[in-house]
Amino acid sequence: MVDSADSLPACDAQLDTTGLYCPEPIMLMHNKVRDMHAGEVLKVVASDPATTRDIPKFCSFLGHELLYQQEDDGSYLYFIRLG
Repeated sequence: MVDSADSLPACDAQLDTTGLYCPEPIMLMHNKVRDMHAGEVLKVVASDPATTRDIPKFCSFLGHELLYQQEDDGSYLYFIRLG
């Protein structure tokens, strides 16, 4: 996992789920991932605190790598490399 915001990974696609609550962010991620290929990186922005639990489980269950996770004043940022 990347250690600091100074070295954020490049992303191939972005998904903004701000304002949406469980289960919508994960459902939108499932749809977005279907359009992507293994090895590509998805950047996800969220406002739902439940994503701190749901996104790591999503990655673990589906074999994706959570490269970066950050919380900043009610905003959550994730970078996920597809497996």
